[in-house]
Amino acid sequence: MAVGPRLRAIRSERGLSQRELARRSGVTNGMISLIEQDKSSPSVALLKKVLVGIPMSLAEFFSQPERTEPQAFFAAAELTALDSGKIRFRQVGAQVAGRTLQVMTETYPPGADTGEGMLQHEAQEGGIIIRGQIEITAGHQTRVLGPGDAYYFDSRMPHRFRNIGREECELFSACTPPTF
Repeated sequence: MAVGPRLRAIRSERGLSQRELARRSGVTNGMISLIEQDKSSPSVALLKKVLVGIPMSLAEFFSQPERTEPQAFFAAAELTALDSGKIRFRQVGAQVAGRTLQVMTETYPPGADTGEGMLQHEAQEGGIIIRGQIEITAGHQTRVLGPGDAYYFDSRMPHRFRNIGREECELFSACTPPTF
């Protein structure tokens, strides 16, 4: 069994980025990358340490059958962290080749925003506010949205998000194609 591809497959199934697995296991992101590319053969002790971040035992790692179809369901702990400064993003599943839809929750603390500059990218995005308030600018339109309110726009239009409220804002969003 090739350890690197096996580790990569299990990490991806669990929706973990290399960076998140490295953080959880206490090894460097570079080491995870080297192992997954089969450029480094980890000692048993190192592999055991890496597997703590999944979490999985050595026995499970070597005995677990390979999946024949992609993972369809994700526990809350399996969402992939894509944090950006103060804003917390939790993506459903891993970013993999061929993926055409990005689904996630976004959490904006009071005062957090996507930056002074407007964002633009090749995609369409939409979402529903779960709690709190968020000011969204899309093109020449600006609106403050609250729980139950929604948005949808072509992401090539300049846009930005700002939490102007006093409480954390959480929203559910989808973007196609994925942007990060």
